[in-house]
Amino acid sequence: MHPVMAEYDFKKEGVRTDLSEMVLSKYKCERNEVPITLTNGSTLPLVERSNDEATESYNPFEHRKLTHPTTDADTLIHLLKGSLGSGILAMPMAFKSAGLFFGLFATFFIGAICTYCVHILVKCAHILCKRTQTPSLGFAEVAEAAFLVGPRPVQKYARLAKATINLFLVLDLVGCCCVYVVFVSENIKQVADFYMEPDLDVRIYMIMALPFLICLSLVRNLKYLAPFSMVANGFIAAGLGITFYYIFSDLPSIENVNKISSWKDMPLFFGIAIFALEGIGVVMPLENNMETPSHFLGCPGVLNIGMFFVVSLYSTVGFFGYLKYQDDTKGSITLNLEQSSMLAQSVKVMIATAIFLTYGLQFYVPMEIIWKNIKHIFGSRKVVAEYIVRIVLVTFTVGMAITIPNLGPFISLVGAICLSTLGLMFPSIIELVTFWEQDHGFGFCFWKLWKNLLIIAFGFLGFLTGTYTSMCEITNNSN
Repeated sequence: MHPVMAEYDFKKEGVRTDLSEMVLSKYKCERNEVPITLTNGSTLPLVERSNDEATESYNPFEHRKLTHPTTDADTLIHLLKGSLGSGILAMPMAFKSAGLFFGLFATFFIGAICTYCVHILVKCAHILCKRTQTPSLGFAEVAEAAFLVGPRPVQKYARLAKATINLFLVLDLVGCCCVYVVFVSENIKQVADFYMEPDLDVRIYMIMALPFLICLSLVRNLKYLAPFSMVANGFIAAGLGITFYYIFSDLPSIENVNKISSWKDMPLFFGIAIFALEGIGVVMPLENNMETPSHFLGCPGVLNIGMFFVVSLYSTVGFFGYLKYQDDTKGSITLNLEQSSMLAQSVKVMIATAIFLTYGLQFYVPMEIIWKNIKHIFGSRKVVAEYIVRIVLVTFTVGMAITIPNLGPFISLVGAICLSTLGLMFPSIIELVTFWEQDHGFGFCFWKLWKNLLIIAFGFLGFLTGTYTSMCEITNNSN
């Protein structure tokens, strides 16, 4: 559920990705007219711990003042739109690492865990909104609030908790920019190789793209990038439609396809699958802007409906994409399309162009976070310094792509490092801290404690094995 596409939001005149709203939007308490007092660098309202009666009587939904609240249907559409990014093109590669049948089972299993962790985060956000008398909270602010009003020994780590989540968000977004560069270069190379002799190394295409990426990154006004977002959306839709046509044409029998892969390849599946499916970043902004936030969770609920559709679609593409190309499946399913076919070439060019045009919007988010934390260093030369930082950061993303030019392991590496932490471990830690001092907070036989420890262990195992396997794959490909 993790999109690699960013897009321009015309209403808010800002960039929208699965993570950006939560990171970049001003803290909602100000908008909802709750006074904020800074304490030790915290952005949360300075409030006394309220008693149980006051906490239960406070309804954060009633105190949200939204200019343009979204209906359940609008929220579902935004959830689907934000979830269906180019990560879907890597799912056949994930199934190659897991096997046809085990990949199908494991995709639904990981999707269920990711959805459950989203439930954990949103429920904790509601509880912490009541405790802090705050109308709404973002992801990082939920972690900060949990530590601030949690057990006394962990309260001093509130700023660290928020900073850690924002750090992993930046790593995730910069990693996505690196994936952009690899994705664009590999697709353009395949088309160019058909018409050119001799074939150029994919790294040459990355270097050739660098000046154009720098030009995109130097555009500071998002309004000028808005037309690119519209063109990219059109190219992505058309490209995916033609790709699906190729996948479902002349499917082979499942008799000879690998049903279950070897255990040493499973961590690569984990990294790619969680990269594609994990969308915890989009949740809090969507829930905070709903007209009826109580409909977001529950059964069936907006979240459950959206996630079931997303996981089903990703499983379908992964299953049939791997069934179609089997051992020849590549990091992006577009790379498997016929090189000699003009229609297939048009798909590669369209999707590569869409990803390229979106680079400027995706780059804006981590750049904004980084710049806000370092601009005080440069004094009166902020404008020149900002341009230099932008050029350096873009060059860094291209440099990382040149260093790791293999798309599949690169995607798995980003998923294993960033999204196993953001999507699995952090929500469980937040729930543990939130309920630690509550009477019977962990339920019968401390089941919540054991459940969260298992999720943290699963995420940590995926983090270690996914990172190790991805790095081994990257090293082997380099050699």
